[in-house]
Amino acid sequence: MGHRINVTEFVLLGLTQDPSAQTALFVMFLLIYIVTVLGNLLTMATLLASSSLGSPMYFFLANLSLLDAVYSTVFSPKLLTDLLAGRKTISFPACMGQLFSEHLFAGAEIFLLVAMAYDRYVAICTPLHYLTIMNRKVCILFLVVSWTGGFSHSVIQLVLVSHLPFCGPNVIDHFFCDMYPLLELVCTDTYLIGFTVAANGAAVCMVIFILLLISYGIILTSLKIHSQEGRRKALSTCGSHITVVVLFFVPCIFMYVRPVSNFPFDKFIAIFYTLITPMLNPLIYTLRNSEIQNSMKKLWKKLILPRLLKL
Repeated sequence: MGHRINVTEFVLLGLTQDPSAQTALFVMFLLIYIVTVLGNLLTMATLLASSSLGSPMYFFLANLSLLDAVYSTVFSPKLLTDLLAGRKTISFPACMGQLFSEHLFAGAEIFLLVAMAYDRYVAICTPLHYLTIMNRKVCILFLVVSWTGGFSHSVIQLVLVSHLPFCGPNVIDHFFCDMYPLLELVCTDTYLIGFTVAANGAAVCMVIFILLLISYGIILTSLKIHSQEGRRKALSTCGSHITVVVLFFVPCIFMYVRPVSNFPFDKFIAIFYTLITPMLNPLIYTLRNSEIQNSMKKLWKKLILPRLLKL
């Protein structure tokens, strides 16, 4: 472990060195972060406060909103601070903490999306047994498995990189500490580590993504026996799920299911899955779900609007 102390901090190059561009990006990302946090917290509060939204689907959606709000917070405050700073640095422990947090919450979200897909499969393919199969204990078990899976994945990533020798240089061509940019700074051969990271990414991202697409294919095929109204409602719900899955997994596959290398557009892909996707998720679900929209309106009229009028 002693050889690692040669590097105590990393310098982040960020997105741009142009001061005027940094100011514009600060305003844009601040707005994105505010919308992300408020949108996800509003969605979560609506789902928890509305007795009519007590089904397992909304239980998982509330947890997804919590994950998105926290996941965005792993990156946004540091990015916003760096856009206003002259020299962008991050200590070694903070860098490892950011790497761990990124894979913890992203991994938990991956497994949560699997749980949500299974929930939709049970609801559409075996509707008469839905509440029996997806009872409260099963939902909590899925949630525990999601967090355990995310934790296990993040521990693997941290163990792979934290003990490696960083002798210098210490400049990361990125706006946060990610696995591949860090491996480029290691002063030893990283072929085996890179292969392990790519294999881990293939197992977590690629395999699960394919399984999810197959499961939604089975769900959509089973809709033939449903009524027209049932098909419409199921298609609307599954459409939201599939959209979120694609937005999350496609950048994940592009970034991690490949040999260790960095491309100039990696940072822009990273912006999409770390900042944009968490903001879009609540919009996708609320815009396509009339029950959530109606509950939000009721929550607004009952709790928020009276307080605003008193002011």
